[in-house]
Amino acid sequence: MPKNHEEAPVLDALAAYRQQGELGFTPPGHKQARGAAPEVRAVLGDAVFLGDVLASGGLDDRRMRSGVLQRAEVLMADAVHAEHAFFSTCGSSLSVKAAMLSVAAHGQKLLVGRDAHKAVISGLILSGIRPVWIEPQWDTERHLAHPPSPEAYERAFEEHPDAKGALVTSPTPYGVAADLRAIAEVCHRRSRPLVVDEAWGAHLPFHPDLPTWAMDAGADVCVTSIHKMGSGLEQGSVFHLQGDLIDHDTLASRADLLGTTSPSVLLYAGMDGWRRQMVLEGHTLMSRALALAASVREEIESIDGMHVNDGDDFCGPGAGAEFDPLPVVIDITGLGISGYLAADWLREHHHVDTHLMDHRRVSAQLTHADDAETTKRLMTALRDLARQAPSLPRGPEVAVPAPAELRMEQARLPRDAYFHATEDVPVEQAVGRVAAEMITPYPPGIPVVLPGERLTEPVLRYLLTGLEAGMNLPDPADPELHTVRVCADDDA
Repeated sequence: MPKNHEEAPVLDALAAYRQQGELGFTPPGHKQARGAAPEVRAVLGDAVFLGDVLASGGLDDRRMRSGVLQRAEVLMADAVHAEHAFFSTCGSSLSVKAAMLSVAAHGQKLLVGRDAHKAVISGLILSGIRPVWIEPQWDTERHLAHPPSPEAYERAFEEHPDAKGALVTSPTPYGVAADLRAIAEVCHRRSRPLVVDEAWGAHLPFHPDLPTWAMDAGADVCVTSIHKMGSGLEQGSVFHLQGDLIDHDTLASRADLLGTTSPSVLLYAGMDGWRRQMVLEGHTLMSRALALAASVREEIESIDGMHVNDGDDFCGPGAGAEFDPLPVVIDITGLGISGYLAADWLREHHHVDTHLMDHRRVSAQLTHADDAETTKRLMTALRDLARQAPSLPRGPEVAVPAPAELRMEQARLPRDAYFHATEDVPVEQAVGRVAAEMITPYPPGIPVVLPGERLTEPVLRYLLTGLEAGMNLPDPADPELHTVRVCADDDA
């Protein structure tokens, strides 16, 4: 039966809550903003508090008999060609863990692209799943990783036929998408499920000129962050399910195991409203965004010292299969400064915040929310950066390892190393020791060091020189890397 996508069950229920004058003697304690400090209300606005109600016994009755959330999830699934959708208010970090735990259990194998987000590594630590690492496709000229190839998953299944399934990240934060149809075929030929961490792809179902959406490509589960490329609020995530290789009730149970019992209705409302917006207007909005991105890319390319990476750079043999032009990745090697310095300079001098930055790139992520005014400010800032670059400090060189040097021996399972007895050793003495923590440049949040990997000099030199140049490492015990947390003994 056709679904009515003009309705938004969560937003409609919130409106009814106010119209009916519901009076709650329940959490949240601010009681519809009445208890919030005036200074807080002045900054956040009362709408935030008015939308902050209990999911059960507030948005819906105590037994959830109106099915508000269930109806919103059914509409979301219909909108993106999935059989089921699950809303999460704990971000895709929770969603991808729930998917992993639905595929494999402690001690079982899962094929995982080594370019996975730290949330996937956290899932391995929590679950005790045994990862079989699938190498990304390395661009040695640009020092960049693209998603693993279907052939890499084929080889891994041949070597590990007992693997329970596969996980791939697509698209990457740089806008590069894997050949999901081919990877799904590799999995399904063996009756194994494919999980796609599609956190950067919430917009993909809504325009044919964007990379193939995971559900359309045959994935069994895909995880999306509505807040990244959509109109949802931070932490809003949806994971989608189709087929019979992953049991619906098992996936729901895993999500319940990890999720909060106090979900934010505000986040539900944002996801519900995004779905309605995109079904009704998505093609128009995305067409406008793609045209804007094409114009911005052309303008940036005309600035001396800047090159905008595009499909010709990132796709083809030994690279990605498809390309999303909305993450505008700018190589500033020609300016002679690092992306770290450029990002800081743009914020300080133009109040423009870029998304990704590394030793040679910054990226300006465009969405359907951008327009001529926002991109005019971006272009003014970038042109000024190019003019000022000759007078800016060069900064230290980042010692980026070759791909072969970047990959270290997995001496222990991530879970075993993380929960092992640890000690903090001076970084000069860490070579050869087994890491007991993640070390992750952020953004984009892809760990360079995993718990259980045996540390090498090239990797530590890369991290230390990266720190000197401005790299951000938020997760190790010592973010300055004077010390590294390692397993207290080296017997693997």
